Amino acid sequence: MSIPRIIIAGVTSGVGKTIIATAIMYALRKKGLQVQPFKIGPDFIDPTYHTYVTGRQSRNLDVWMMGRNGILKCFYYASLGADIAIIEGVMGLFDGFSGKNDFASTAHIAKILDAQILLVIDAGKAARSVAAIAVGFLHFDMDLRIVGMILNNVATDKHANFVIDAFRDKVKVPIIGIIKRNKEISMPERHLGLIPTFELNEKKRKSILQSAKLVSEQIDLDKIRGTLNHQSNTNLVGQIFPNSQIRIAVAMDESFNFYYADNLDALRKHKAELVFFSPVNDSRLPENICGIVLGGGFPEVLADKLEKNKSMIKSILKIAEDGMPIYGECGGLMYLSRSIRGYKKHNERRQKMVGLIDADTFINDRLTLNYTEAKSNASIFGKMSNIRGHEFHYSKIENIAKDSKFAYTVKKGNGIIDEKDGFIVHNCLASYTHLHFADSRLPKKLIEICRKYLQR
Repeated sequence: MSIPRIIIAGVTSGVGKTIIATAIMYALRKKGLQVQPFKIGPDFIDPTYHTYVTGRQSRNLDVWMMGRNGILKCFYYASLGADIAIIEGVMGLFDGFSGKNDFASTAHIAKILDAQILLVIDAGKAARSVAAIAVGFLHFDMDLRIVGMILNNVATDKHANFVIDAFRDKVKVPIIGIIKRNKEISMPERHLGLIPTFELNEKKRKSILQSAKLVSEQIDLDKIRGTLNHQSNTNLVGQIFPNSQIRIAVAMDESFNFYYADNLDALRKHKAELVFFSPVNDSRLPENICGIVLGGGFPEVLADKLEKNKSMIKSILKIAEDGMPIYGECGGLMYLSRSIRGYKKHNERRQKMVGLIDADTFINDRLTLNYTEAKSNASIFGKMSNIRGHEFHYSKIENIAKDSKFAYTVKKGNGIIDEKDGFIVHNCLASYTHLHFADSRLPKKLIEICRKYLQR
């Protein structure tokens, strides 16, 4: 298989990478190409926009959690059948794990994939200085192949001409897009960034397409396609999942939708049939299941609806007390606690959740954002070292029972409290840590404990 690949990188966060990447994906698909989208880093939300405009599942590429081989494997298999891969970067081009090197940065992934780069610069508060920024990025790491520049937030034609003139003698790569400032170009945002497309109504989804169209019309797509060279990925075969032997219920709705597609595929590879359900809208769990996965998301936003769905709450609590394995991450942890409060500042009432975990959730204004590393002591994953993931939330667990048991000892990151993460209750594990199942130990252990429950 041969597929061209290009990364949409930024000089910093907030320069418009997502709307520009989405616009390029949208326009290339309109031209009849099969576009495989990717997102560098652990972000769950931006990929929902990629998936919406391309019709293909966007995949995350995070070297901290997946390793180099995991990156290559994911990229190659996900790109089967595609004509081109468009990869949205994370933060600024060189921003990664530390300031000492480019580990886990967009630049790092570009080297692993041998991908060319389009660099996005916010020109809103500069003119000639934009050229100086471009020169600096071009020379900071000569091993990278930055093949084009996209200028965002340009005020007028006069402003654009100032920048073009500055580039003419100083910058040796072309400007392939000049995006004019326009209030009609927008994406819906909230406290953790963009609002996942799962929550958007049809009108707001159409506005995404309209914004993508407006932006794409200001980018020279022919120049993009002209810069790309084909690279060979050999000896690849399509993914074939074995016949399922067990059924696992996966929460998927407006409140719970933070999942890596690779994680769900990993469970399927271990002969699990995944059946999706909604803690918001369904009155009961799917039948004949032997495990539940409650992913991350925004349970605080629809906490009133989750609270009112008492039949679902009772169903989950009963089956947990019966010993069915439940794996929850972040939003799943919050839902399994006694209550959630603090999202709507005018209403401090505790909204009752499942109550499996003897603790409460409080939504505050302080962001927790870290890569994590932990050692598992017990429960679903048994004893296991060097478990890598990330945490990303504005909540805090409070009123924790003194006799609470925890699955993880945290070596890196915050966890829940005192370098501990992952409440253990019955056969339930609920943590702030999000994991990637590129670590094959994780899905294997989860499937094993589900099988044991089935065979009781």
